[in-house]
Amino acid sequence: MNFLRIFSLTRHDLAIDLGTVNTLIHVRDRGIVLNEPSVIATETINGVRTVRAVGDEARLMLGKTPESIQAMRPLRDGVIADIEVAERMIKHFITKALGGNRMSISNRIVVGVPSGATAVERRAIRDATSNAGASEVLLVDEPMAAAIGAGLPVTEPIGAMVVDIGGGTTEVAVLSLQGIAYSGSVRVGGDKLDEAIISHIRRRHNLMVGEISAERVKMAIGRATMPDGVGETMAVKGRDLVNGRPSEVRVTEAEIAEALREPVGHIVKAVMHALEQTPPELAADMIDEGITLTGGGSLLGRLDEALADATGLPVKIADDPLVCVAKGAGRTIDDPVYAGVLATA
Repeated sequence: MNFLRIFSLTRHDLAIDLGTVNTLIHVRDRGIVLNEPSVIATETINGVRTVRAVGDEARLMLGKTPESIQAMRPLRDGVIADIEVAERMIKHFITKALGGNRMSISNRIVVGVPSGATAVERRAIRDATSNAGASEVLLVDEPMAAAIGAGLPVTEPIGAMVVDIGGGTTEVAVLSLQGIAYSGSVRVGGDKLDEAIISHIRRRHNLMVGEISAERVKMAIGRATMPDGVGETMAVKGRDLVNGRPSEVRVTEAEIAEALREPVGHIVKAVMHALEQTPPELAADMIDEGITLTGGGSLLGRLDEALADATGLPVKIADDPLVCVAKGAGRTIDDPVYAGVLATA
């Protein structure tokens, strides 16, 4: 299906959700045209490093590359860890989003950034995007973009809380009148949930599993609350740490819930702290508005129930939570009413 109609002499305004796990790109008037893993594989031959694969193809190489090839995520905890590699990845994604068209000199790009990102981290994101071909780079806080993408009334004098759980960070924000009344960020997200599962299986079953296997377990039987009994079970394959051979074990829903107890607790604690810091009038609005969850981490089983039990407030998961940040960032370039939420690095 052809999502793009590219005109080489026109301006291309884009919005990018540069996530730790996935990168999404929204093109003005066309919507989201790219959604791929934030993974790049490079090959080093005679000291020269070249790009071997990016996105979906590179993700398949994670943990399976020979010595000359390195598959990596250039972002960690929602910010750029390797600016050179991130720049190459962004450039590839932009070119792909534009159907291979070379960027014009008037491209404006809006990029979502964690609200807790430092000035140095924001500058790194701006520089990498600018070097990838943008003539102007504007930043939008990810919780604001997520709230806009989720359809929350951020332009009205109504308090709305959004909890955006990404791969590297969880962003908690209270929004009103296109501003952020409170924001907090904890570096706990989908990656930390995966790491907790890997650590548990290693300790309990003496089995080493990779990130992709842990993610499958999380998606299949991961829960934020304990089930009745052991719950569902599933088989997991990995390397036996005792004899070094490939092996398979079965893990239960109950033990995975126990493994996730600590990172889920950090998310709940961040939400509770946000509520404690919220001005009284905005807090009163949340009795009716409740809490909206966005991001891939919001799909963890029964996380909405865990937060509802802890806060006593209604908690809902946004429609299509994985694309809320990209959709919201895109609306800031499509609709002038949201121009006030944008900022330079």
